[in-house]
Amino acid sequence: MAKYVYPAVLSSEGDGFYVNFPDIESCYTQGEDLADALEMAKDVLALMLCQYEDNKKPIPKATSQEGIALEESQIVTLVSADTTEYRRIWDSRAVKKTLTIPSWLNSLAEREGVNFSQTLQKALKEELQIAE
Repeated sequence: MAKYVYPAVLSSEGDGFYVNFPDIESCYTQGEDLADALEMAKDVLALMLCQYEDNKKPIPKATSQEGIALEESQIVTLVSADTTEYRRIWDSRAVKKTLTIPSWLNSLAEREGVNFSQTLQKALKEELQIAE
């Protein structure tokens, strides 16, 4: 999980803007106006990159903006995506995990009123170097 930046090609049409990411297969969207199109572009880019991460597919290298051929009604801009933040927003459901710890540690933690879920979440975020 990481932060990414990719060039996006925006095409102005009569009914809005269409967005395509040349480096990401099947990654496109649209918006009613430029602001909406850019917001939708950020969302679809994060979604597609999450799918790459989940499927352990190599993340495509971003090409230079200058290397993209444009038609008359098109512009190119950079769009950023943070897959960790995207997951926080859209996938915050709780997942039950079964784990094993030594009995003595369990007894001590229960006696001290340790919240196991919070402790595990904190440890996982630290291990994965995810800022709160």
